Order: sequence, then structure tokens, then C-alpha cells
Amino acid sequence: MALIRGLHNIRAQHRGCVATIGAFDGVHKGHQAVLEKLNAKAKELGLPSVVITLEPLPREYFAPVQAPPRIMSFREKYLALMEQGVDRVLRVRFDQDLSLVSAEDFIKDIFHDQLGIKYMIVGDDLRFGHERRGDFALLTRMGKELDFEVAATSTLSNEGERVSSTRIRQALEQADFAQAEELLGRPYMISGKVVYGQQLGRTLNTPTANLRLDRIRAAMSGVYAVDAILEGDKANVIQGVANVGTRPTVNDGLQARLEVHLLDFDKNIYGKHLDVVFRKKLRDEVKFSSLDALKAAIHNDIVDAKTFFAA
Repeated sequence: MALIRGLHNIRAQHRGCVATIGAFDGVHKGHQAVLEKLNAKAKELGLPSVVITLEPLPREYFAPVQAPPRIMSFREKYLALMEQGVDRVLRVRFDQDLSLVSAEDFIKDIFHDQLGIKYMIVGDDLRFGHERRGDFALLTRMGKELDFEVAATSTLSNEGERVSSTRIRQALEQADFAQAEELLGRPYMISGKVVYGQQLGRTLNTPTANLRLDRIRAAMSGVYAVDAILEGDKANVIQGVANVGTRPTVNDGLQARLEVHLLDFDKNIYGKHLDVVFRKKLRDEVKFSSLDALKAAIHNDIVDAKTFFAA
């Protein structure tokens, strides 16, 4: 799958495609239904399928702290889209200039002139362009003028409710991982490269693998029993205890962090990729009064995790 990094990297060979646009946060079952139709239409027309997505998401750009927490990073999204068989992803940088582009200009300049879209498949709740004035009706009308077709996808429901990123965030916040898995079509995980932290875990005799999450807030916070998969080797799952949050005991910043203590494991894995699959919430994130209190809590977390895995 090809990644087009920005509008300025669109080339002549990228013209002519079947496309969709959206946040695709989670690439959940609802998104998968759209992508299935996208790929089917692309195959029918003999054209590449393209997913257009904005980075950062508009709500993150205008109100980073108040915006809904991300379910996945862009890298995770890219890999999930690859698994769905998409041919190309166009990553469009969202900034002040793009926010001022009218929906009409967005359609003409980007969809038609630059990408040469022949067919678009979108959600029926699509909003885009300056002040979110663009919608399905406008896209359909201008599509007829510019000679490309537009089709809407109906909402996918699960247990009588719409499958959405919002529902998945709610499930994760409530540590309902079974519900999240049902909506995603796969277990929820966070992936990332292991980076150097403050080495506090080793001081407390519980070394941790630190993952920078490339987001201000994760979709959940607390301490969890997890399965960890190193470098994608699903045959070798390592059980562990993970802390997701902003590490309030030692850091009051806004950068989300994931720290994993791998049980009965002591190898150097800096620079390697780790997939962390969440199994059970053990407790909420707490700001402790001292490192001794933190050390005692971590010990209890490890005992609780081992008890869970042994059950």
C-alpha cells in the first residue's frame, strides 16, 4: 500500500481513483464495511482505492486537550488500512490554511483537479470544508457537474446501536474489552516503539518498556493486565502489567504514555515494536504521595495480574 504524504506529493500517476474520506479512527467494523465497498468498486472500475485522511484531525488541531482521545495513532491506522486491502492512503496535513478552504474548493481542487476521482464512497454523516459546510448533498451535486459519482454507505449497527468510534471510546473507558473487540472486529491493542524513559522502573526493581503514544491522551487510563507481542511474533506472547496515562506521580505533562512491565522477562528491547493487548483493568491511575507508596502499589498490581492470568 502506498502512502502519499501531503497534497504537494500528488503526482500525475495518482490521478484517477475510487476514494473515500474520513478520520477512520479505529478502523472498526463500520469503517471496514465502507472499505469493502470501496475496494469492490475500485476493482470493478479497474482503478486504485484511496483513503483520504486529515492529520491532525480538525478537532485535535483546534482544541487538542478537549478533543476526543485517539483510539489509534496514524501508524496504527495506516497498518489497519493496509490489512483491509486499500491501495493508497493520502495523508493531508490539516492546518489553518486548509481549515479556510471552502467545501466547494475542496471538491474541485482536491477531489477533481488533483486526484481525478471517478467515484466516491462516503458516510451519510460526512462533513468537510470550511466550517464543516460540505456534506453528502453538496458532494453529490458537484460530482454530477464534475463527472464523478458519489455513493453513501448506510450506518452499520450492533445490538441496535450505531457502530462508531465514540462507542469504542466509551467501551475502553469502561474497560469493556469484549465490547470493544466486538465493535472493532479484533482485540484492542496499542502499538509502538520501545523508547528510553526516566528509568524509574529499574529504580523500583520493576523495569518497564516505555511506548510513546503520539497523542495527548489515550482512550483510557489506569493499570491493566496485558498480553505483549514483540515484533509481531504472535506465537510468543508475554504477559505483563501496563500503566496508561500521563504518569501523574512523576510527570504532570500532557503527553500520553504507556509503560509495560513484562512478567518474568528481562531482555533489552529498546527500539523494538511492541503490540500491547488489553485484557483486564486492575485499578485506576493514582498519584501517590511517595515512591515507596508507588512501589507497594506496583507490587500489588503484579500479584493481581498474575492471579488474573492464572485463573
